[in-house]
Amino acid sequence: MNTKKKSEGFSVRSVVATGIGAAVFFVLMKFIAIPTGVPNTTINVAEGWLALIAGLFGPVVGLLVGFIGHTLNDAVTYGSPWWSWVIADGIFGFLLGLGKKYLALEYGNLSNKKLIQFNIWQVVSNIIAWFIIAPIGDILIYKEAAQKVFLQGAVTAVVNSLSVAIIGSLLLVAYVKSRPKKNSLRNE
Repeated sequence: MNTKKKSEGFSVRSVVATGIGAAVFFVLMKFIAIPTGVPNTTINVAEGWLALIAGLFGPVVGLLVGFIGHTLNDAVTYGSPWWSWVIADGIFGFLLGLGKKYLALEYGNLSNKKLIQFNIWQVVSNIIAWFIIAPIGDILIYKEAAQKVFLQGAVTAVVNSLSVAIIGSLLLVAYVKSRPKKNSLRNE
């Protein structure tokens, strides 16, 4: 019996998912962002996309898609990346990706319970990324005023939570409906 050791590296599928995921994330962030009224904060549908990619491919791909996509957006839009928020988006993607095994989207089964638990986790992840990491990064890296950046972080955590709850959940459900259920093929 020949048993091959599973490669611990990044698969070709993961590399392709990262490239395509980051490109779509960039396009969504660049062209479909709705201003919130708070300076430099928008409602991003890209975060819903990140939920799908991270849920399918895991924390490393989620981290890279968020990090690369946000870096590209900032570089094109503002001339240079705003690193505290780029890092926060990467961490957000990583945190979302931790749910990959639990969600098990590849088996075509997403119960209401799993979807509710996913949304609780994404809200917690949004709070960690946008209300803790991004503002503290702004203060430490850019010497920004705490009151300003915590307001931006709070607004971003709320609107991104809504974006993922609506768009991300719809994408997850649509993906699962397109997949065959686990054990749906049987011998006859």
